[in-house]
Parts: sequence; C-alpha cells; structure tokens
Amino acid sequence: MRTGIRRRVGALRRSAGVQRSGGTGHAHARVPFLARLRVGTKLMLLVLLPVSGLLAFTVFSAVTEWREARTLREFSSATRVSFALAELTEALARERLAEVLVEARPDGPGVTDERAAARRATDRTLTVANGRAADTSGQPDVLGQLDATGRKLFATRLESGSGSLTGTQIERKYASITNDLLNTVHDLDSSRPSRDSGQSADGYLAVLEAIEAADRERVELALLFASAPEDGRAATADRWQALEAAQLDTFRQNVSGRLQVRLSTVLLQPAGRTVRATREALGSGDTAKLPSLDRWLTVSTDRLTALRGIADTAADELAAAADHDLDAAEARGESELALFVVVLLAVTVLALALRRSITRPLTEVSAGAKAFTDGDLSYDMRYAGRDEIGAVADTFRELRVAGERFAAEIRTMNTAIDDNRLGHRADVAAFDGTWAQLLRGMNGTMASFAAAHSRRRKAEQELESIFNLSLDLLCISGLDGYFKRVNPAFEKTLGHPGRTLLSRPFLEFVHKEDRARTRAILDRLAGGAEVVEFENRYVRGDGTECWLQWSCRPVLDEGLIYAAARDVTESRRAAREQAALRSVATLVARGVPPHEVFTAVAREVGLLLSTSSAAVLRYGADGAATVLGSARPAEAGGAEVREAATAVAGTRRAARIGRSVGAPIVVDDRLWGAVVASASRPEPLPRGTESRLADFTELIATAIANADSRAQLAASRARVVAAGDASRRRIERDLHDGVQQRLVSLQLDLRTAESMTADQPAELVEQLTHISKGLDDAFEDLLQISRGIHPAILSKGGLGPALRALGRRSAVPVELDLELPPARLPEQIEVAVYYVTSECLTNAAKHARASVVDVRARTYDDVLEVVIGDDGIGGADQGGGSGLIGLTDRVEAIGGRLSISSPPGSGTTTTVRLPLPEVSADARGEPPPDV
Repeated sequence: MRTGIRRRVGALRRSAGVQRSGGTGHAHARVPFLARLRVGTKLMLLVLLPVSGLLAFTVFSAVTEWREARTLREFSSATRVSFALAELTEALARERLAEVLVEARPDGPGVTDERAAARRATDRTLTVANGRAADTSGQPDVLGQLDATGRKLFATRLESGSGSLTGTQIERKYASITNDLLNTVHDLDSSRPSRDSGQSADGYLAVLEAIEAADRERVELALLFASAPEDGRAATADRWQALEAAQLDTFRQNVSGRLQVRLSTVLLQPAGRTVRATREALGSGDTAKLPSLDRWLTVSTDRLTALRGIADTAADELAAAADHDLDAAEARGESELALFVVVLLAVTVLALALRRSITRPLTEVSAGAKAFTDGDLSYDMRYAGRDEIGAVADTFRELRVAGERFAAEIRTMNTAIDDNRLGHRADVAAFDGTWAQLLRGMNGTMASFAAAHSRRRKAEQELESIFNLSLDLLCISGLDGYFKRVNPAFEKTLGHPGRTLLSRPFLEFVHKEDRARTRAILDRLAGGAEVVEFENRYVRGDGTECWLQWSCRPVLDEGLIYAAARDVTESRRAAREQAALRSVATLVARGVPPHEVFTAVAREVGLLLSTSSAAVLRYGADGAATVLGSARPAEAGGAEVREAATAVAGTRRAARIGRSVGAPIVVDDRLWGAVVASASRPEPLPRGTESRLADFTELIATAIANADSRAQLAASRARVVAAGDASRRRIERDLHDGVQQRLVSLQLDLRTAESMTADQPAELVEQLTHISKGLDDAFEDLLQISRGIHPAILSKGGLGPALRALGRRSAVPVELDLELPPARLPEQIEVAVYYVTSECLTNAAKHARASVVDVRARTYDDVLEVVIGDDGIGGADQGGGSGLIGLTDRVEAIGGRLSISSPPGSGTTTTVRLPLPEVSADARGEPPPDV
C-alpha cells in the first residue's frame, strides 16, 4: 500500500513538471520583461524604492524636529530648575543678613530667632530644589552642586555658630555659595534654543546678578553702620553700585518695555531714592546724611523686594517664551508627520492592486505551512498555479503524505510507552532519507529511555531506604501547610504517629511562641528563597518541647517544600547551662557579694527552666533552710517550696512537691543546701525537670562553694583586722595607764632629787640632768609610738583633720582636695583610709623621691574614693612589701578595693574605693584614751 502511494505521488509530480515546462516553452516569446521577475523583485520595484525614499526623508525631518523639541524641552526643564535655584539664592540672602546681624548685634532684639527662621526657610528651599533637580533629567550635575552647597552651608553655619568668623568672613562665605548657585543658573539657562528664549534668559540672569550685587551691598553697609568705621565706605558703595548698574543695563536691553518701565518705577520709589542718597553720602564722605542701621535695612530690603518682584516677572516671561518655542516645534513635527501619512497612504493604495494577485496564494501556502507545523495533516492546499507559489504548494502536498505516515509511527511508539512496552521499535525500512534517520534516532531514544527508567527505579528504591533509615528528621510538606510525608525518625522525635502528623496543619505542632516566626519563614519559602539553619520549637506528644534546626528548599513548580531537621534540644540546653555557669563564675571571680551570686544562681535557674520563681537555700546546723537568694519571692507556693526543701534534705536527691521542684547542692560530700524552682503558671513544671535541675546544680556547686568560701574569707579578714585594731587599742591603753604613767612618776622623782643637790658636786648634778633629759626623750618616743598605734586626732576630729595632720607632718609637700560628708564616717573606714594615706606618704618620702603628693577624697554613689598620687620615679610593686599587702588586706576586709598604678618613671597612683554602709555615728566604738 505504501509503495502504491509513493508511485502515485511521483506520477503527479512528473505530470505537473511536464505541464509547467510545456507551457513555458509555448509562450516564451510573448512573456514581457516584468513577467519574468519573481514576486519579491516586483514588490521591491513597486513599493520599496519610493517608500524608502519617503521614509528616509521623513526620518531625517522627524529626527531634526525631535532634536529641536528635545532641546526646547530640556531648556524648559532647565529654566524650572533655575527658578528653584534662584529661590534658594533668595533664601540664602536672607540667612546671610541674619547671620551677619547676629555677629554685628548679638544682643539685638529677635536676631537669633530671625537667624533660626532664615535657616529653616533655606533648608526648605534646598529640599524643594533637590526635588526639582531630581525630577529633571538631561541637565548639568545640579544634584551634585546642591549637595556641595548643602555641605558648604552646614560648615559655614558651624563656624558662624562657634563665633570663629567675623561678619565680613560670614558675608564672603555666603557670597561664595550664592555665586556657585548663580553660575549653575547661568549653565542651565545658557543653551539659547531660540532668539526670544535667549533674550529672556539673558534678562533674567542679569536681574539675578543685580539683585545679588544689591544684597551684598546691603550686608556690607549693614556691617559698616553697625561698627561705624571711618574708612572704606566709598569704595564699597562704588563697587556694588557699578556692578548693579551694569547688570540692570543688560536687563533693559533684553526684556520687554513693560519690565523696563517697571524697573524705572522701582528705582524712583522712596526706597530706591534713599539707597541712592546713601551711596552718594558714602561717596562724598558725608556721614551726617547716612541712615541708621535699622533705616538702612528697611529701605534696602524694600528695594530688594521690588527687584525680586521684577525677577519673578522676568522668570514668568522666560518660562512663557520656552513653552511657546516648544509648542511651535511640536506643531511643526505634527504637520510633517501628517504629510508623511498622506503620502504613505497614496503609495499604499497604488501597491494594493499588485499585492492582491500575490498575497492570496501566498496566504494559502502560509496557512498550509502553519497547519503542518501545528501538526494538522488534514489541511488540503487547493492552489495549483504555475508560478513559484504553485511549486511550493505541490511540495507541501507531498510533505503532508509523508508526515501522515511518520505521525502514525510516532503515535504507535507513544502508545507503546504508555503501555510500558519499552521494547517496541519503529519500522525504519518503510522510509527513506531524513525520515528514516529520524525514526532511527527515535528508536535510540526509546532504548535510552528504557535504560534510564530502570536506573530511576533503582534510585527510587535506594532513596526510599535512606529516607526511612536516616536518623535526621526528613519530611516533604506542601505550600498548603500540611505534611505530605515524614520519615520514622520524625515520628519518633515528635512522639506522634504518621497519620496524625499528616492529617493536621503542621503549625499546630509548633510552639505557640514560635508560630509567627515560622509563618514568616513559610512566606520566604513560598517566594522561592532557601532557608538554612532556622530553629523553632515543636511540642511532642507528651507535651514537652524540643528544638529543631531546619534546612528547607522549595520546589514551586510542584508546590512542595523539601526539608531536613536535627533535634538540637540537648545542645541548646547544654549551651544555656554553660552560659549560666559562666555568668555565675564571672560574678564569683569579680568578688561580688554572696547574696548577689545566689540571686544570680536563682535567676539563671529560672531562665533555664522557663519559670520566674526560683530560690537558693542553705541548710543550717538544725536542718532549717535559709533563703540566700531568689529570682522572685515565693508567695502562694511558699509552703511547697519549704516542703520541697525538706524533702531534698531528707533524701539528698531531687524531689517534686506540687508545682515546685528541688535539687540538692552538695559541696565536699556535704549537703550544703538546695535549689528550688516553682512553676509560674497553674500547670506544673514538665517531666524531666528534676534531672535537669540536678544536673545544673552539680555544675553550679563549685561556684556556690567558691562564693561561700569568699564570704567566709572576707568575714575572717574582717575579724583579723578588728582583732588587730582591738589589740592596738589595748596596747595603747596599757602604754597610757602603765609605762607612760611610770615615766611621769620617775620624772617627778628626778625633779625632787635635783632640788636636793644644791650642795652636791657638779658631776652629780650633771649626771642627774643627763638622766632627766633621757627620761624626756624616752617619754617623747613613747608618745610617738602610742600615736602611731592609733592617732588621737583621728578619734577626736575624724578623717578630714587626720589627713590634714598627716599632710603637715609629711616630709614631702602634700596637696589636699577633700570632699567628705559633714557626718563622721564609720570607724573602720576612717582607720583604713588613714593608714593607707600614711603608708603612701611614707613610701613617697623614702622610696619614690617625689617632689609633691596629691591626695583627693570624695564620696559618690555610696562609695568613698581616695586617690593618692605622686610625681616620683614609680615602679612600686604591690606584692613586693608587707606594708602594701597589709593595706590591701585591711581594705578588702571591709569590702573595698585597692589598686596601684606605678609605671616606671611616671609616678605612683594609689586608688582606694570603699563602700559606705548606713551606719550612724552613735554606733561607733569609744575613742581610745588620749596619750
């Protein structure tokens, strides 16, 4: 059957070829020249040449008009920007005058408020100019110029506000800023696209320059009138008058007669006449005719206001001229475009007659080709002409027959793929040439597909095994908020069966506090972003929480999210415990008071267990528990806390009583105390809290022991210092009551003996005198020793007089700066400061070779700070001598800190900081007896 079809198609092709060749030979002599040309050549001759010429002419004309219109449009936009810059120069002129008046008359009424208002007005105008420049393209770098203007203005304001500039310097800096802006206005309005626009621009620029000259004259004369100098006035008046006159002449030459008349009127007004009279008085040196500063400011401001009104009118005329030129250019472009359309329509109508005989068969052939491309082999091409289009039609008919056969083979192969008959192959022998090559390629593709299908099945089986055996949590969820598939590790970790996880929205398993963050992550995934290491909390089947760390990748085409997670609950818990341990250990190392350490332990326990009620208790010798620190006072749960502490003391293990959980603190195999936490909500603490609290208590036991040991050491130091002070008092009292009284008695006896030696030898009298002097010296030495043990002036007058006495007795000059409270300080603090100061003065005299010692003492924030510094050789070592070590022990025994800074060659500075407890003066001990 296929052979018969091929034979019939070949016969039809040969018959059509014979008919075409015979017809061409018969009419060869009568065929005109144009009939021999192909369709494309005919269309080129008929349409392309005239249309191309017309198009080239129109394009050239349109480009010219477009360029002109664009130039005019840019000029119009530039003028709008220049108007904004002109407004900015006007605001700067007002601010310049205000700044100069503040400098010239700082005490003048309202000058500061006027400067603030002028600055705000300038800032608003600068913002408007920036917005106008940002909305306009194709202009010079106006935004850059405005940015530079803003920076210069900011710097000038800073210098002016600091008072580092004179009025003349302020005027010059503002003039520099204004000149830069006027130069930018010149650049914007200098394109001169037409004669009218150019003249209007020249007039507008000239009046702006004249206004700037008049404004600078106003400021400079204001400075002169404020300071009343006797020189330089004529030169100032002549300079700005000449510049203003030149610019106004240029203005008159380029503006309409209406503006010229208006300018003359302004110059002849009273304000203008007053300004002219002032200039003449300055030129002639007649100071009697000069106006006052306020009068000058009033008339010059009125004159400038009138000139700015003329400038506004000139700006309106410039804008109107630019708009008029732009409208004219656009109108010319539209008329030329209309002419082009008319000519093009005429050419098109002329070409339609020839086009009709060509496009109809071409349309049919094109439709047949499109149908064949779309796979529609039922299209019947009816055109049978003898031209090139007819040959194309015959070829498409033959191609359709071959395509139908080839499509049948493809359908057969697709059916085999659908039926999973991957061993089916197409009949290549029934086709020739390219058709056969295509079918052989399809057979090869079929074989490759079969092999790939086999590998895919194997890979799916391997992936299924990995999915089920993975210890990590793997899942596939949809963008609709439901799990589509979870692995066994997922079910085991969350404690929910797979059917429960798949039947409910997965946000229901997320902790309530983390649902908002999880929704935000889902929105990012829905937008196509990948998420790595996102963490949130899930609620297990038993009600406990677990932290999961996720890595997710969306597949938007399938509407799925592939995700893997790890259970990081234990690692986060360990990190929190370590952080809490470091926090407590840091407090212990810093030596903070024990109650603060125990309060910090309770607070960290509360954060670790997510409850705000926790306490650290210590068992006494009688077994009673004392609260040493708490995160929150136990109120309703107080009984449960006590019962939990009692249960822990009895079992030495963690215990739960109601909503409270306690764990023992064991130090050196001794039950030291317990940590008790209570639930802050009606629900009890979750299961496992006992073991978590016990583990944390084991970690924190060492820190608690260190804090307790530090407290005991501080108490021991305090007892040692107190015992030493008591011993010194007892020795001082014994010296006073015993040895000192005995020496006094011996001196009296010796005086009696001396009175009885009137007739005795001179040697005996001399010996008695020597003994008497020795007793006096011994008495003085004993007096110094007793005063060194405990100075009497410290007991009587307090710390201030005692330090002043030390300063007077010091071998090195001492400068005192004492800011002490009027009430007496606690005795132990006064004694510590006295001995530290005494030791530092001794060291400065003996070792430091200092020339002066500075002693400063002051109280703030319930702390007494004493700083003792000298200008000696430095190099003091705090651990090198027993004196400094004893002072450090004394200071730290009462809760203070002593630090020494002594770099070699830079002197020594000793700083003492002592806490000031609320101790009344009546609570002090009795002063020692006077020696």
